[in-house]
Amino acid sequence: MNKRLVFIGAGNMAEALVRGLLSSAVSRASDLAVADVAAERRELMSQAYGVAAYADNADALNGAEVIVLAVKPQALAPVLAELRPCLKADQLVISIAAGVTLAVLERSLGGGIRLVRAMPNMPALVGAGATVYCRNAAARVKDAETARCLFEAVGMTLEMSEDCMDAVTALSGSGPAYVFYLAEAMARAGAELGLTRETAARLAAATVHGAGCLLRETGAAPQELRRRVTSKGGTTEAALRVFEERGLSDIVSDGLAAACRRAGELSG
Repeated sequence: MNKRLVFIGAGNMAEALVRGLLSSAVSRASDLAVADVAAERRELMSQAYGVAAYADNADALNGAEVIVLAVKPQALAPVLAELRPCLKADQLVISIAAGVTLAVLERSLGGGIRLVRAMPNMPALVGAGATVYCRNAAARVKDAETARCLFEAVGMTLEMSEDCMDAVTALSGSGPAYVFYLAEAMARAGAELGLTRETAARLAAATVHGAGCLLRETGAAPQELRRRVTSKGGTTEAALRVFEERGLSDIVSDGLAAACRRAGELSG
């Protein structure tokens, strides 16, 4: 990327991005820095990844070309107030604070700031994330390219308009929890059928992982893969019939709709 990036906040997602940037050789350790109030996080980032670590946000901004806001949404307001007088016109600000809109960021940081808002998800921690990002009117095409390079270091990326972000939050942002819930239910059912809890949990985890890899690597539609594994009159068909009778598809649709509404309320 050949840009100096500073992460304001050195939590799990910032660490995942730093690790991804370094392991993919998109950035060098000398081009990365973090700022965090927690001394243990600064020490970890410095020792594990060789990046500069600061206790003071303003100090970290010196020479930064890209500033990544990686703090929790409820802690963002004072950080934005602190950063506002320090920002320069040639700096790009990328926010991964869930639910914080471009309009809120613009009001807090001042007009003319180049902004990108991104929604990564938890699998970014293992390099398998899905991130959607959008940019404000001041941001340029090359800023979108910078965001793409950053988030592709931890998975797939898509640029979309901001009016899609609530739906994105409902689908991919919250989506890992739905998969974990399914794996939890599968493991519990396996134990009820006589497997040990450990065996059932391992089989559920491996099955979810393998199915996800198959879906992604083959590029086949999920309904096509489902058809291939479902033999007429077989065990899979018996289970799927119950899912359909109980309205699982409608339950999933209703759940995502509820998540989307809540995302709008939180950002709104």
